[in-house]
Amino acid sequence: MTMFHNILLDFNETYALITINRPEVRNALNAETLKEIEEAVDLCESNPTVSVIVFRGAGDKSFAAGADIGQLRERKMLDALAPGMQATYKKIENCSKATIAAINGFALGGGCELALACDLRVAAETARIGLPELNLGIIPGAGGTQRLSRIVGKGIALDMILTGRIISGEEAERIGLVSEAVPLEKLDYLVEQKAKAIHAKGPIAVKLTKMVVNRGYDIDLETTLLIEKMAQTIAFGTEDKVEGTAAFMEKRVAQFKNQ
Repeated sequence: MTMFHNILLDFNETYALITINRPEVRNALNAETLKEIEEAVDLCESNPTVSVIVFRGAGDKSFAAGADIGQLRERKMLDALAPGMQATYKKIENCSKATIAAINGFALGGGCELALACDLRVAAETARIGLPELNLGIIPGAGGTQRLSRIVGKGIALDMILTGRIISGEEAERIGLVSEAVPLEKLDYLVEQKAKAIHAKGPIAVKLTKMVVNRGYDIDLETTLLIEKMAQTIAFGTEDKVEGTAAFMEKRVAQFKNQ
């Protein structure tokens, strides 16, 4: 069993839970933590019983308060060209399993960008979310400039990034940055319900849906419709499609086999 120092990896019947476990520094993301996150995602990818991966921060104050500033201060110009945090989040975004960010507190800088890389984002109403990198003389460099603008629109994204404005979970729901914001004590229940809903779906269909949406989001409609058609062709040829339609007709719960 892989031993982690900066994260926790737990499995239950519905989802795998990756907890960033550095509460003494508000779950800041140093290089070692990012490496462990990648290793945990790989373990989840290779586990056929896992259909959903949930990311959370230890404690009730912080999801992830951004990059480790001590390490960041030591980096030179060409260090920015290394894969780094951007590569970790690309792995999460391209993961075949559905991913959920449970934003339980501060999600700033790289922490916000981690959440942006996930398929779904839910938050505590009191969470604090933003990209304040310009205060440090740098820009959001782990996908923040691109994913935020695609999710909430160019104008709101520029407003948040250029001013460094930190928003609440409630406001994040209003602008579409998170799908739902609830009181902190109800966040785990909300995550459980969403994970259960995804877990009940055909796993191949989940993978195909992620691929179609992510690959087709910012290209022309005709090409995306073709991608969708090809993905549906694959889905039609699966045993899960036969099982899913049979279960519907027979008024029973489908028993998908990821085949």
